[in-house]
Amino acid sequence: MPVSPLNTAVGRSPPRMDGHDKVTGRAKYLDDLSFPGQLWGRTIRSTVPRGTLKSITFDPAFDWTGITRVTAADIPGENIINLIVDDQPCLVQDEVRHAEEPIALLACDDRERLEEAMKHVHVVVEPLPAVLDPLQSEHVFKAYLIEHGEGEGSAAKAAARAAVFASAHRVIEGTYVVRHQEQMYIEPNAVCALPRGDGGVVLHGSMQCPFYVHRALQRLLALSEDKIAVLQAVTGGGFGGKEDYPSMIAGHAALLALKAGRPVRMIYQRDEDVAATTKRHPAVMNYRTAVAADGTFLACEIDVVMDGGAYVTLSPVVASRGVLHAAGAYRWPHARIACRVVQTHTPPNGAFRGFGVPQTMFGIEAHVEKTALLLGLDPLALRKKNAFVLDDVTPTGQVLKWSVSAQESLDAVAALCKWDETRARFDAEAKANPGAQKRKGLGISLAHHGAGFTGSGEVKLKPRAGVELLPGGVRVLAISTDIGQGTITVFSQMAAEPLGLPLELVEVAQPDTSKMPDSGPTVASRTTMVVGGTIAKAAQQLALALSTYCAGRHGVAAELVRCEGGVYFAADKRLESFDSLSRAWLDERGPLQIIELYTHPAGIHFDDQTYTGEAYPCFAWAATAVELTFDVDTFEVTLDKVWASADVGRAIHPVLAAGQVEGGTVQALGYALLEEVLWRDGRIVNTRMQNYLIPTALDAPPMETVLLENPYPAGPWGAKGLGELPMDGPAPAVLAAILHATGALVPELPITPERLMKMCDANAAAQAAQVGVSR
Repeated sequence: MPVSPLNTAVGRSPPRMDGHDKVTGRAKYLDDLSFPGQLWGRTIRSTVPRGTLKSITFDPAFDWTGITRVTAADIPGENIINLIVDDQPCLVQDEVRHAEEPIALLACDDRERLEEAMKHVHVVVEPLPAVLDPLQSEHVFKAYLIEHGEGEGSAAKAAARAAVFASAHRVIEGTYVVRHQEQMYIEPNAVCALPRGDGGVVLHGSMQCPFYVHRALQRLLALSEDKIAVLQAVTGGGFGGKEDYPSMIAGHAALLALKAGRPVRMIYQRDEDVAATTKRHPAVMNYRTAVAADGTFLACEIDVVMDGGAYVTLSPVVASRGVLHAAGAYRWPHARIACRVVQTHTPPNGAFRGFGVPQTMFGIEAHVEKTALLLGLDPLALRKKNAFVLDDVTPTGQVLKWSVSAQESLDAVAALCKWDETRARFDAEAKANPGAQKRKGLGISLAHHGAGFTGSGEVKLKPRAGVELLPGGVRVLAISTDIGQGTITVFSQMAAEPLGLPLELVEVAQPDTSKMPDSGPTVASRTTMVVGGTIAKAAQQLALALSTYCAGRHGVAAELVRCEGGVYFAADKRLESFDSLSRAWLDERGPLQIIELYTHPAGIHFDDQTYTGEAYPCFAWAATAVELTFDVDTFEVTLDKVWASADVGRAIHPVLAAGQVEGGTVQALGYALLEEVLWRDGRIVNTRMQNYLIPTALDAPPMETVLLENPYPAGPWGAKGLGELPMDGPAPAVLAAILHATGALVPELPITPERLMKMCDANAAAQAAQVGVSR
């Protein structure tokens, strides 16, 4: 159905639909909800990284009246957390594989008494040797290999690649290291489980993926799907950290609730949340590349080792993303890219905004900086020479057919920061005053990010979403969650546009597994492109049905009927309001609900065994430039300004899209300079916001953002994924700016003053040695 040009909900930036409730305090987070008769739940955890559980003793001298106790023996179903691999127990039964692993559960209506009871649970674990260094681990969770180049078969490709390396102008090697990063969402993990009279459970929680929790509870509790309802409460952030872990805390609360016969609320304190939940995967990345004298990239060999922690959780998809993006947004005629994720005896690592891409994007972009330095080339020019353009081929053999904006992203940022002029000025200042205490640097990076699930993931998932008619309005039906990114508002716009309605006539239903179609998890930059596009299709079908019905009521041709601002017209004649038409339909015909199945673009094929083909239907593109000041005496770095471009295909809500870019950029700047998880004997020692430092509003530098709109043909109004893209590029841009200011390349994150001092000293020593040789 054609959309009137007056119906322009898409592309505008109305106030957030949930904004008023959040700023006035009316929004109900889990801690704000009231559950009569509730108990408080707590978890007894391991204090050693590995061992054999010998005994759990509840002190007989303590009065356990009114305290519900649960161990693995109380689990009615399977003692696993349902995810990719069935290896993680809900409660330890035999072997402890990491410190903070849950062993027993307690619940009581008196929080002070509950804390006292925890002191009277005695757990005996016989320690076993623990592997804490991923490079020492021999237990591989998942491994991937991508080979690209001339010849059929691995041996032929290897021979062709070896010949390229042998004849190349320069072979450049580098090792790059990134560490854990904590999501530090504003609201810790929180759930409440309510037992039902029929033996079922209703679970309210702060989460990203309600159906993950639903499936996990089915297996853990041995209940049919109709006996479980999972509802997302207003959620204070997730960033991937609430993708899989809520299944764990939900399982704990549900076990306690069923045994106690009363609601059980579990809300982690910050130190428990940081200590026990998933983090970004650390990685060690080895790059070896062959380049021509003019900087043309000829071949790459990349080996990545990721630390998965104690259990598989989401490591296969994190490593998959990592390996698929490890060569960056560049042409490589020959490539061998290997990635393996291994087990260590630390809490499992999981999803975090970008999941796998920020790690390997740091590796490749740092290596590009090293290449520019060794060849004496301008880093921007080197990137532009090798960056993807239309019809280029990725290492998986995917031909980039549309919406390729690598060059445009670089150009936009270079213009904003006045790249040539600014770099030349900083160089001149440094040359004129070599003894200055402060030095300035300007760096740039390029990033790309596959939108949606990898390969055939969306096809296998078969996501569904839709709309239903209400008296005087419509309701959006999808399980996708708003965790602060603005989904409620964007979904409202995408439904309102084809229906010709003002936004106030559209509501988005609370995610509830007992009522909503499964539109898939809120991950992988798929919410707008995949789920939003499916909602728009359903809204178009509803619009067609209503306009045809309106035409029949008024005796006009259906093709003449349109709805503008909630009023139906035929040509210039006003027919009736949406309010009256919707009520008439419901009175005469009854409920109207339209659910659509996501349709994957034709011609997209990916082989999960060989890792060849179209890994993603499209990519989003971004560039980041960072200007900073380096203090020669203290080795402190001050961020002066950041410029960021992002190709989003089409910005459904430009202000929210820019906010995603700015928020992700600040989060990535923390990854670059501040955030480091500190460990002692397999346990995190900085578990509070006082000693795990994230950027605050005072740390955020001035930022200028430009949204590029290079439409993806199969996306709704051309839109593609955005949420994770801004996390990928800022860290290497910081590295590049520091390199420009100091001459030292720091190959690991975070770039602390200590690490920067070490590399500056090493650089100075190397320069002194070079001078000695030349003399």
